Amino acid sequence: MKVYIVEQITEADFGCEETERKEPLALLKLKGISEGTEAERFVEYEESKLLEYGISEGKKVCETENGNIMKYIDVVAAVICKEEDSVRKIFATQRGYGEYKDGWEFPGGKVEPGETPEAALAREIREELDTGIEVGEYLGTVEYDYPKFHLSMRNYLCTIRSGSLVLKEHEAAKWLTFEELDTVDWLPADIEVVKEIKAWILKQKQ
Repeated sequence: MKVYIVEQITEADFGCEETERKEPLALLKLKGISEGTEAERFVEYEESKLLEYGISEGKKVCETENGNIMKYIDVVAAVICKEEDSVRKIFATQRGYGEYKDGWEFPGGKVEPGETPEAALAREIREELDTGIEVGEYLGTVEYDYPKFHLSMRNYLCTIRSGSLVLKEHEAAKWLTFEELDTVDWLPADIEVVKEIKAWILKQKQ
């Protein structure tokens, strides 16, 4: 995955004669920040989509497998586990806001500049659920193209250290057993996390 920072946005036709293009284009100056990515690159982009897709100077973007430039969102997710009557249960939350409201997901959030994924996850769970967690085993990273952005989501097994999972941003929550994981309407990227969990559980049984 090639990841860039948008260093500058200018008019693609700046200093040129009028063109016959129907859609005004902007010129994005990109600085590569991932391994194997060009140090500097210029890309033309439809001006109307900059605001729609949330692309501005200082934001991260990436080049997807089909060559599209999309906003890049780096997040972490907590697969919070507990044992109850010798049965392992996993905490799921229902999104209470935004475009994907009502979809089910694993709690977490964005990684801020200078944060490790583990520190970001502990902070997000404190803010969202008023709970302290122990960040444990790394399960894997899900890369998913939503219509308006690319999501890179690192997932970790976690346990509760303090607090009682107060819902500050979510509208509902459930503790699900392994057999119940498919009983809620997961958001698309979180469906991939469920696959990671199932693979991890099966590995533990071997």
